Amino acid sequence: MAIGGLGAIGLAVARCLDAGEIPGLELAAVAVRDHDKARRNMSDFRSQPELVTLEQLGATADIVIECAPKAVFTDIATSAIGRGKTFMPLSVGALLDHPELIEQAEGSEAVIVVPTGALLGLDAVKAVAEGPVDSISLVTRKPPGGLRGAPYLVKNNIDVDHLSEAKKVFQGSAREAAKAFPANVNVAAALALAGIGADRTTVEVWADPSVNRNIHTINVNADASSFTMSIQNVPSVTPATGKITALSVIAALRRFTATLVVGT
Repeated sequence: MAIGGLGAIGLAVARCLDAGEIPGLELAAVAVRDHDKARRNMSDFRSQPELVTLEQLGATADIVIECAPKAVFTDIATSAIGRGKTFMPLSVGALLDHPELIEQAEGSEAVIVVPTGALLGLDAVKAVAEGPVDSISLVTRKPPGGLRGAPYLVKNNIDVDHLSEAKKVFQGSAREAAKAFPANVNVAAALALAGIGADRTTVEVWADPSVNRNIHTINVNADASSFTMSIQNVPSVTPATGKITALSVIAALRRFTATLVVGT
């Protein structure tokens, strides 16, 4: 295993691997910008992984997890995909911007595994997408601090710091949402990839000072089934990300060595 990025998610996954909690998987390498900080964060690890560059990740392990800022997404992705490795991205929205990576994976025998992350019910979404689907929508409602600094808000001079009531700050397609909020709504990209695509999946983003969790509600109308699902995630130390995201990565990793796999 190799991890690109050692923030809240990357460090939680690294600790799990170092503790031997996923039989058959070991942490071989980590790529970070600040090596000194990484060494401090991993000072209590039983085994110290190698510190490498982003471009070297794919040469050090069979599975590469991307937990880094979107700006370095392609460096990590091409390092893994170009070598035919398994690539697990957390900046899922970047996949919508770089469809050529999926084509490259087909040619290199690499596999791209997108974890469910902060969402729920992607099994059901994938199932109904095998037949006719009328619509799939996502409504994301976050505390204002979880959206602060998003490119779309900055570009459009939208202030979320002094709200007294909920405010809809975005409405559009999943593709547009991924560009507008690259660090905040990767869930929209995951939903789109599981279902009917980035242009047909619709998204609303709300800044809501009355909530203290990241709330995602999915509405699906399809030939086989119609359903509504909602999840309320506790934010991690990084307000834009829920605690469940790291746990979703760990659960996805268990599938690689499990003798019993439940779910699609």
